[in-house]
Amino acid sequence: MINILLNGCNGRMGSVVSESVKNFPELVIAAGVDKNATVSKDYAIFPSLEECTAAFDVILDFSRADALNHILEYAILYKKPLVLCTTGYSDEDIEAIERASKKVAIFRSANMSIGINVINNILKKISPLLYENYDIEIIEKHHNQKVDSPSGTALLLADSIKSSIDEDTEFTYGRQGLKKRDHKEIGIHAIRGGNIVGDHEVIFAGAGEVIEINHKAISREVFAIGALKACKYICSKSQGLYNMDDMININI
Repeated sequence: MINILLNGCNGRMGSVVSESVKNFPELVIAAGVDKNATVSKDYAIFPSLEECTAAFDVILDFSRADALNHILEYAILYKKPLVLCTTGYSDEDIEAIERASKKVAIFRSANMSIGINVINNILKKISPLLYENYDIEIIEKHHNQKVDSPSGTALLLADSIKSSIDEDTEFTYGRQGLKKRDHKEIGIHAIRGGNIVGDHEVIFAGAGEVIEINHKAISREVFAIGALKACKYICSKSQGLYNMDDMININI
């Protein structure tokens, strides 16, 4: 049995993970951590990591980017593997994660959906083939409570496209004013509204045709399932930085 310490247990995703774990007989949430410790669940909830007294094997984080350094220090102190599902990290945050991964095993993905990561690998293959004759645009849609924009997933897809193309390209975040589109641009556009779980669309617009690749998250459960599978995967590692490609071993 793998015991999980769920950080951010009373947030949107924390609540979904708490339900989804019931479908994983080899996993159990041993305890949760959340500033809002007044909401009860079927496991102990502590207001901070330091106050947690439960034994655990892995930390699953669905909190906020500004809590990163504290979580990394805690994982290193107790020598426990860590699954980071939060987005909105800065370049300095990414460097901190890489440094910490030399001491403990860390799993990080901008999107825990297996489907998104399959699409990401497809984009790596087709983008260099299409780039010469197609303009590339990315549109992402999320609920009105999401704090980071563009989404971590949109940036994941954009980075994969950019890195797969030999020519110089640049990201353009939205458009305003009177300026013709430059072919080297990869457009990234964010929409926020209602309770949209997460939609991502990559458009390859050519002279006589348009190719669209879409992923629509119907339920947050898809992210919870990916995160719980990551907990199983990372527990067998002692140190290093891992992602969804490592776990699902995509070879397209």
